[in-house]
Amino acid sequence: MNLSHKSQVVALITRVLLGVWFVYSGGVKIFSSGLDRFTRDVANYQLVKPPWDAIAAYSVPWLELIAGLSLMLGILRRGAILTVAGLVVIFSVSVGWAWSKGFDISCGCHGGDAPIQYWHKAVEFTGYFILLGWLWWMETRNVVAISGRPESL
Repeated sequence: MNLSHKSQVVALITRVLLGVWFVYSGGVKIFSSGLDRFTRDVANYQLVKPPWDAIAAYSVPWLELIAGLSLMLGILRRGAILTVAGLVVIFSVSVGWAWSKGFDISCGCHGGDAPIQYWHKAVEFTGYFILLGWLWWMETRNVVAISGRPESL
């Protein structure tokens, strides 16, 4: 097994694991803790007013679920990577906002009541960005290897 093949296997495992995590995260909000609960969690960040808190709360979990499934199944991989990266940016900004305001609120990530551990979230988001950046690099490198030239987005 050459290095390129090993990298592709690691990329596949990474995509599947990230996909599972985002399917789980979206699924908990939709099917377990409920979208009403997630609406309250989104409102606690005080970034958007009603009805935008509900619109965000009812949309984000479905994006997590669909992007996670796409990552897992290898469907529209670059779009899924960009969607998850966009969600992580939004989560990062929201958590950073709450941190800057000193809010003692639940993250809203998995329906629990525990207050956000801000440093843990910062490390988590850093990990997401590293993995997503590497996956993006692998995807674009793969396109160049197949076509012999860079593909424009």
